[in-house]
Amino acid sequence: MRTSKVLQRIRAGEVVRICALGHYIPAFIRHAAHFGFDAIWLDCEHRAMSTREIQSLMPLFHQFDIDCMLRPSTLDKTSLYRYLEDGATGLMIPHVSTPEKAQSLVQSVKFPPIGDRGLDGAGYDSDFILQGGENYTDEANRETFLIVQIETLEAVENADAIAATEGVDGIFIGPGDLGLRIKKSNTSLTLDEARARVAAACAKHGKAWGLPTASEEILAQYASEGGQLLAHGGDFGALMEMLETSSQRFDRVCDKP
Repeated sequence: MRTSKVLQRIRAGEVVRICALGHYIPAFIRHAAHFGFDAIWLDCEHRAMSTREIQSLMPLFHQFDIDCMLRPSTLDKTSLYRYLEDGATGLMIPHVSTPEKAQSLVQSVKFPPIGDRGLDGAGYDSDFILQGGENYTDEANRETFLIVQIETLEAVENADAIAATEGVDGIFIGPGDLGLRIKKSNTSLTLDEARARVAAACAKHGKAWGLPTASEEILAQYASEGGQLLAHGGDFGALMEMLETSSQRFDRVCDKP
């Protein structure tokens, strides 16, 4: 069983370096590993990627020793643990608003005695049974992770109970969805207050927390507040930035009087 860099960082009390990938770009995995990232947030919630495409990327994560934190488009139990069998290091599940849903996810992706994940032991995660062995299920529980996303007002209210759920390894705030729901409700709650509640709940129960960071200043702020699961950078933003910069260069060169 490959050792998770995300869990190593969490257990050492360090910041996890995460970047995002939403398109089928195999070279991105190599470059992210080369530049020192611990994990790639592989987004299959808002981006289209086939099962075979996902499977074909997994050996690259293992070859270049970088975690795959996969955000799936399904909550189907067997589909979730199939991602782990195919080589994903962990899952990040969107819209987890209750401890009951968090516990249901634990049941799907953790082996007994923590959860109720189905056993095959012949997937890529165990080198197709060649390195499975009698300790496979314990190693899988130890080296794979479950991150749940808080993205609703109900989730903020339940943050303490969600963080207390055994088998949940961390909480990731979704500022886009949560911010939308705050804006469209009558609540006086702010995103900053929601983040503080989540951080307090995670500190109380010994769980990691984090969220996306748009700038170096915000990255520094959240790290100073104890955030460990910090995502910064991704393919979508990089493409936009590159095209905008290149277009501006054309403007300066080609539009000279």
